[in-house]
Amino acid sequence: MKIGILQTGHVPDEMRASQGDFAAMFMRLLAGRGFDFETWNVVDMDFPDGPDAADGWLITGSKHGAYEDHPWIAPLEALIRAAYAAEVPVVGVCFGHQIVAQALGGRVEKFDGGWSVGRQVYDWNGTEVALNAWHQDQVTQAPEGAETIATHPNCAHAALVYGDRAFTVQPHPEFDETSVANLIEHRGRTVPAPLLDAAREGLNAPVEQALLAAQMARFFTERRIA
Repeated sequence: MKIGILQTGHVPDEMRASQGDFAAMFMRLLAGRGFDFETWNVVDMDFPDGPDAADGWLITGSKHGAYEDHPWIAPLEALIRAAYAAEVPVVGVCFGHQIVAQALGGRVEKFDGGWSVGRQVYDWNGTEVALNAWHQDQVTQAPEGAETIATHPNCAHAALVYGDRAFTVQPHPEFDETSVANLIEHRGRTVPAPLLDAAREGLNAPVEQALLAAQMARFFTERRIA
């Protein structure tokens, strides 16, 4: 199965040197599951010919806001809607979570409660799931037909399922403790110091990357997460 990675941003250069860009992180996360990958840097206006260029689509995180005026936002939204209509499965993470919601009629805003960084514990359909996060923007209104399957006190729509067509999450299952440490060092200047301190304290605590990798893979292959 060919997974098309739509890269909507780039990690800091310092982080890329040791861990690769977003696409490389997702390839590692989903390794060993029979997938082939091709990456399109949509943030640089590099787009596939259409939704059938891959068997499934994975939309990455980004430093940009889904509501910002960039030339690649509108064509990306059009591609999402085309994939959704063609029933090609879509998985979105962080910005990917937000842009799918926005493209399908939801609302994305800068959260007035501030940032979520580092390890966070989510209510995932009644089970506690710890994952790393790095965001201030979030989905504040889910699209019609989307089911919220994960919540957090600072993120009402932490994960959404759109029937058998899309599965999106606000936290970053591809981020390990090294990723968060790099972000603290290279992108932490806009985050309040107490939040960075809390993120540092949580660096060695476990996060459930394998669980999310399994859910993402199952959605691609079976159109379900459990």
